[in-house]
Amino acid sequence: MNFEKEIKKLLLKEFNLKDVQLSVPPNQDMGDYSFPCFSLSKKLKKSPNEIAIEFQNKLKTTKNIKQIKAIGPYLNFYVNNSLLAEEVLIEIHKQKKKYGSSHSGKGKKALIEHTSINPNASPHVGRARNAIIGDSITRILKFEDYKTKSHYYVNDIGKQISMLSIASEGKKITFENLLDMYVDFNKKLKDNPDLEKEILANLKKLEDGDKKIKKGFKQIVDVCIRGQSRLFSELGITYDAFDYESQYLWNNKTKDILNKLKKTKKLFVDEHGRQVLDLKGYNLPMKVPVYVLTRGDGTSLYSLRDLAYTIDKLKKTRKNNFVVLGEDHKLYFNQMKTTLSLLNLPSPKMIPYSFVLLKGEDTIGKMATRKGTVVLLSDLMREAKEKAIKAIKEKRGDNYSKKKIEQLSKDIAYGAIKFSMLKVSNEKNVIFDWNSALNFEGESAPYLQYTHARASSILRKANKRINTKNISFEFKTEEENKLIKSLKQFKEIVKKSIDEQKPNYIANYLVSLSQEFNEFYHKHQVIVEDAKIMEQRIILVDSVRQVLENGLNLLGINAPCEM
Repeated sequence: MNFEKEIKKLLLKEFNLKDVQLSVPPNQDMGDYSFPCFSLSKKLKKSPNEIAIEFQNKLKTTKNIKQIKAIGPYLNFYVNNSLLAEEVLIEIHKQKKKYGSSHSGKGKKALIEHTSINPNASPHVGRARNAIIGDSITRILKFEDYKTKSHYYVNDIGKQISMLSIASEGKKITFENLLDMYVDFNKKLKDNPDLEKEILANLKKLEDGDKKIKKGFKQIVDVCIRGQSRLFSELGITYDAFDYESQYLWNNKTKDILNKLKKTKKLFVDEHGRQVLDLKGYNLPMKVPVYVLTRGDGTSLYSLRDLAYTIDKLKKTRKNNFVVLGEDHKLYFNQMKTTLSLLNLPSPKMIPYSFVLLKGEDTIGKMATRKGTVVLLSDLMREAKEKAIKAIKEKRGDNYSKKKIEQLSKDIAYGAIKFSMLKVSNEKNVIFDWNSALNFEGESAPYLQYTHARASSILRKANKRINTKNISFEFKTEEENKLIKSLKQFKEIVKKSIDEQKPNYIANYLVSLSQEFNEFYHKHQVIVEDAKIMEQRIILVDSVRQVLENGLNLLGINAPCEM
């Protein structure tokens, strides 16, 4: 039964309202669907509240719509609970792992670039937020049936690599010691600014094709990318393509772009001999609105190479092309977006995210790799896993094998890390401290995982095959009907997450669903003598379990069946 369609027919028939947009009220007490009356106020010369009351008095309920009620400027519709239960629970039972998908991406492509951190050290927790958000959005895109490719842009020729090539001379290079080398060299650079000349000279030699320099850069980058890939893979984060910035040093794509920009009459050579794009008149928040593309010696800057890379990405797909960037890149991104418009090209959509800040005893500060003020992702993963192993052994040590404890500890630990990032809206800072990140209670991934495991345990004990033909969908209790309405909302939550590229909607929905399920579980037994009630509650429990699994998977978090 399509309740939404029936409500639109009612409004069309009685008031000739076309193209009606319904919403889902924020609170279940306010109904299942809501029609805002604001848009009719000018036409009918009445307040939205008056219109809602008038519509309520004229509309009649039906078999499927049991109540119509004006609440402020909204006309709210309450559907027949038993018909709603039948529709939702059967749909979940049939669709299983695909329940929640609107299939909005069918026949469409999507490309998302994320992570793309400098290959100069083991990543810190702040950098991991990019990868965790990007991976979740990738999963949601695929869930919606977009043919999705995830890309990692490797800045393999930047100043950081030049610094490491100097710092590592005569030393053994490992993924683990790159950070110390990088931090130590930054301290030396602060005391000896002349080292900057050596860094730039290295870059000039690289661009001129010096084989020794190229080999040195490649060795450092390969070590770092292998280490980073191994670390992210452990978290279940993988990439379809690694794209290297260096390829734009030696092909002619950057020269082609400069030639095209010259035709716009916006490109000029400044007093330092650099090629610069004049961006006056484009409302960029800059004292001098320009976009610098080359150095004075004619060598290309990252901005020009990134422009060439972005154009290559747009050739793969112009629509649904995303890039995950820190909020401090907004100005840079808008400079590039404006430049693309001068070339009559669209821009990818930036998915901005805010910082992960360190919570200290007295201050809260931003992580910085060059200063060494970081919490390494590898350290957090290790400590979280150790804590999870300890908790599992205390509760289940005698029942679980060593192999099972190992896997479960990863599920719990890595889920806790990801959820601490994803439950916060992208544009808000994550205040990182060890205690909250590794807290396995409250609004956390372990809480959601434990709820999924509890539902799975109930189903194992019941040991009943679900047959929807034998089930009565007349649920009697408030907790059951509340759960069913929440299950229905999952599709809307997924849609909102994909439309706004914000996984936190899914994360917070799962917390609410888990709380409602645990409230139901504490008040009502599932395995009871009354066969009719037991059949109802088994399909309800299985539906909650399925939606929790689907939602956790979209966040990149495993849903264990036992905890």
